[in-house]
Amino acid sequence: MTVKALASGEVTKKILHQENVFVLDVRNERDFKDWKIEGASITHHNVPYFELLDGVEDLLPILPNDQEVLVVCAKEGSSVMVADMLSEAGRDVAYLKGGMKAWSEHLEPVKIGNVTGGGELYQFVRMGKGCLSYMLLSQGEAALFDATRIIDVYIDFAQQKKATITHVFDTHLHADHISGGRAIAEKVNATYHLPPKDATDVLFNYEPLVEGQTYTIGSTTIAIQPLYSPGHTLGSTSFIIENTYLLSGDILFIDSIGRPDLAGKAEDWVGDLRETLYERYKALAPSLIVLPAHFMIMEEMNEDGSIQKPLGQLFKENHGLQVENELTFRQMVTNHLPPQPNAYQDIRETNMGKQQPDEEQQRTMEIGPNRCAVR
Repeated sequence: MTVKALASGEVTKKILHQENVFVLDVRNERDFKDWKIEGASITHHNVPYFELLDGVEDLLPILPNDQEVLVVCAKEGSSVMVADMLSEAGRDVAYLKGGMKAWSEHLEPVKIGNVTGGGELYQFVRMGKGCLSYMLLSQGEAALFDATRIIDVYIDFAQQKKATITHVFDTHLHADHISGGRAIAEKVNATYHLPPKDATDVLFNYEPLVEGQTYTIGSTTIAIQPLYSPGHTLGSTSFIIENTYLLSGDILFIDSIGRPDLAGKAEDWVGDLRETLYERYKALAPSLIVLPAHFMIMEEMNEDGSIQKPLGQLFKENHGLQVENELTFRQMVTNHLPPQPNAYQDIRETNMGKQQPDEEQQRTMEIGPNRCAVR
């Protein structure tokens, strides 16, 4: 039988369409447990590649006979060899093109809704990393929020929409992935915006975000109002778009809240985090649609592939918004911090302009799940 190569986009479509996918992951057990392809319709089986060097006969009874098997490894090579062996054994098999490295970099655009004057708002879902970024389009112009380093996807998408990217915003100085904001701004001659309290040590020019300032995208005024919302970082800033959408950065997620310790300031910033969530956000309209910068688990994804929920609903359901006692909140946050993101200090310094890793180094720095939330 012929072995198929499935691109990350094709696998993403299967997950979004709730198609059953059987994944044979041939990475080592530690890497598999730490980070894998997720989805409600995904079935996993992990067998390290080195255990299959003598053949796949013992594996065949475990694999489905009536379903395609998707073989996955870190970079592609091992999965191709295992897929070939399974194919020779008569199984319907494919492999993930580019492996988990490619999976980490795929961005899937999902339309969130329309804005005034025929404009549109899109969410870019980075399935393998849990990153969420956004593009607002109006009257031939575009604004980007929390862009990843895979910058050509955004530039190409804007060109398809016949729009010019004029503004690029980062809600905060990221520590779990490398921002593409500054690189995009330089490439398309846009203005790059960053919260000044997160930018005290950066080595490049930027336009400071000022709370309450309104930005116009296109000939129709679309209010993008920054809201100072510290806690994940000292400078964390949210955006309110047309009194409809709340881009919450890494302060508030669908199923959790942001962690305050990625600059080693958990005890100092946990009070800011509580004030942002329980006072600043509580004062906002409950009808605002929360659009976070990350998602943690696939259960946060809606049927249309988007990650979004009304703020009022989150105040009823999100466990991080149910702790009224301040001391209990502090203990909950500081006692339930997950492991630090992979290479987070190097990523922070890259986003400051202090390091200039090449593309392969950037990929290695970002490998693994996002860990921006309190658990």
